[in-house]
Amino acid sequence: MSGLFGVVSKNNCISSLYYGTDYHSHLGTEYGGIAFINKKNGIPIKKIHDIDNSQFKTKFYEGSNRIKSNLGIGVISDKDPQPLSFESKFGHFAICCAGLVTNKEELAKNLIKKGVTFTEIEHGDANTTELIASLINQGDTIIDGIEKMYDQIKGSISLLILIKKGIYCARDRNGVTPLIIGEKEGEIAATSETCSFPNLGFEIKKFLEPGEIAFISKKGIETKKRGSSHNKICAFLWIYTGFPASSYEGINVEKVRENCGKFLAKRDNVKIDLAAGVPDSGTAHAIGYAMESGKPFRRVLSKYTPGYGRSYTPLTQEIRDKVALLKLIANKDITDGNRIILCEDSIVRGTQLKNFTITKLRNAGAKEVHVRPACPPLMFPCIYNLSTRSTKELAARKAIKALEGKDIEDVSEYLDPKSKKYQKMIDWIAKDLGVDSLRYQLLDDMIKAIGLPKDKLCLYCWNGDNFQKSK
Repeated sequence: MSGLFGVVSKNNCISSLYYGTDYHSHLGTEYGGIAFINKKNGIPIKKIHDIDNSQFKTKFYEGSNRIKSNLGIGVISDKDPQPLSFESKFGHFAICCAGLVTNKEELAKNLIKKGVTFTEIEHGDANTTELIASLINQGDTIIDGIEKMYDQIKGSISLLILIKKGIYCARDRNGVTPLIIGEKEGEIAATSETCSFPNLGFEIKKFLEPGEIAFISKKGIETKKRGSSHNKICAFLWIYTGFPASSYEGINVEKVRENCGKFLAKRDNVKIDLAAGVPDSGTAHAIGYAMESGKPFRRVLSKYTPGYGRSYTPLTQEIRDKVALLKLIANKDITDGNRIILCEDSIVRGTQLKNFTITKLRNAGAKEVHVRPACPPLMFPCIYNLSTRSTKELAARKAIKALEGKDIEDVSEYLDPKSKKYQKMIDWIAKDLGVDSLRYQLLDDMIKAIGLPKDKLCLYCWNGDNFQKSK
């Protein structure tokens, strides 16, 4: 998942742009970039760095104090280099995007037939941001181009477009990814993560609705197209990807995770000595479990510095394994001899738990390890954001293949927590992970923990409900 930040200032915006973008570092693993308007000629200047083995702030800090501009956009990107800048029939602009286009190859081929050239080729295919810009360029105006782009893509894209007079902010039509506008004296900003606002002095003014397009400038906030109530925001934002201090649709991430832990404890009867979480995102789930169960929360695992990212997001298994091995350290003095509830945000591939975390806890003397994921088994690769890429990667699908002797298309029986097949799947995963017990969160409990109606959430990765209409 990528994170966006844009700011318009009556003075110099670079400090807010630099730190506001950096507050999205938990979302992406590949590239960081900013674009700002050159005050002399009104043309966007872009700077992009590979942050695969470093942090955004270390790449952009040097020289940032020499930049002077009133407008800028920034992005932490999960795959492609961005933002990109263009000279078009609309004039000069820069653009950055968050989301996923699943019919990208088809759209790129159609544009090439029309004479459009793609210059940003990464990982063997067209850069998504360049594709989106090319689609927008087919419109009569930027607004018309955004609308026509949304008519053609499958997946979800939220974006920021920087021109010399301001920034267009567009949230995807289904509202899968959030986009929020904040304001302080002399500045207006747009962000994917509200955690970027408090320390920079911004106050939330508006959660953009699905499909809404706003324009922020020195004159203020202008709605260019009203949104709809057809909201399908990604539930995984609260469970895993979002930052604890962030809020989406006005609902705080940390609070939801505590609620998830409470629901897990309410349905549990295992005898334990303490509750612990897999840091960072599993910590609040464990705190909620401890609050409800009355058992102490203790840190049997500590994450060594923010320099190690998530084992979930890297593009290769080799990198995921390396991160999982190095980032967590078991504390023997806390672990030894204890029966532990280990709360985790989710079990995606099982990389971290199976090969590293459980082994570390056993070696540190854990008497029992009982794993409690805060969401149901992940069954379907995300089609709206870049996360899991295939069913073969998912721990639950590996279990089903082992039980069935082959890959099967209809997994409906395995979605029902009351079915025998579901329980066999859980038992297989528990044995594969080497844990004393495994119990997943129920989907209905997870929805209650978030606090939005079921029809306002994207739950595709758990139930396979593809709400997007065919195009």
